Amino acid sequence: MTAYLLRRLLNAVPILIGVNLITFVLFFVVNPPDAMARMQLGQKYVTQEAIEQWKHDHGYDLPLLYNERAEGTARFTRTIFFQKSVNLFLFRFGRSDSGRDIGADIRQRMWPSLAIAVPTLVLGLAVNITCALLLVFFRRTYLEWSGLALCVGLMSISALFYIIAGQYLFGKLMKLVPISGYDTGLAALKFLILPVTVGVVSGIGSGVRWYRTLFLEEIEKDYVRTARAKGLSEPRVLFGHVFQNALIPILTGVVTILPLLFMGNLLMESFFSIPGLGSYTIEAIQRQDFAIVRAMVFLGSVLYIAGLILTDISYTLVDPRVRLQ
Repeated sequence: MTAYLLRRLLNAVPILIGVNLITFVLFFVVNPPDAMARMQLGQKYVTQEAIEQWKHDHGYDLPLLYNERAEGTARFTRTIFFQKSVNLFLFRFGRSDSGRDIGADIRQRMWPSLAIAVPTLVLGLAVNITCALLLVFFRRTYLEWSGLALCVGLMSISALFYIIAGQYLFGKLMKLVPISGYDTGLAALKFLILPVTVGVVSGIGSGVRWYRTLFLEEIEKDYVRTARAKGLSEPRVLFGHVFQNALIPILTGVVTILPLLFMGNLLMESFFSIPGLGSYTIEAIQRQDFAIVRAMVFLGSVLYIAGLILTDISYTLVDPRVRLQ
């Protein structure tokens, strides 16, 4: 397994370089350094001297990918791409274009993101898997058909509707929970109830249908017929055999997104004014703060690759027949 992990980590390096390169090119095509300087200086009439000084102070006065004026390897190292990328691979995110410590912001803002993402994931899994098993248990009945129709209806509704409807109904009319905002410690619970509930409800339609498909594929296999022939009850067959053998595809989806929980939910955090990493990224895009955007894209890529590696490792824990070579 050690050799496998080393090989996966080495394969991740060119992927991260490619993602970082694409991020650089796309951002600088849309937003060149001169435009970034004018945005950050925040003045209506900015002199060219001020723009050049800002570019020099933030390291944007070099060529993007290739420096024709340099010699040897300096043609590639004396560029914006190299100077800004080296520290990323050492997880030194530096300072934003507005002067803030990006690493400190990430460490501070990841906790509100996790406070929403973890309960939403756990409750969502419990609700979706339970409902899916019930639909399989009552398959070929009116209960299954009604449940599928309800799932399709829930899938057809935009996530924005759930957010706005939840804020209007429970926050404004019934005044059960705050519409938006955040606090520290246990005082944050009242601000988390609504976004977590919206996150769980909005994912029921697609989640239940997907897990139902997995369980239906398992329930038609020979080992299920053997278990029934031995006299096992249907609930025991479902929960003791079908669910256990369907864990591999379930883990594929769950473990992959576990690291990405740190990145936050862009839509949820923006509408509920949660100071997490999702809203942090949105604010950076609006301010055209390339340093933060670059750091968040790189961090998201690293976490996604880590999730894929964790998925492969989890296979060996669920199914002893799987070997990593």
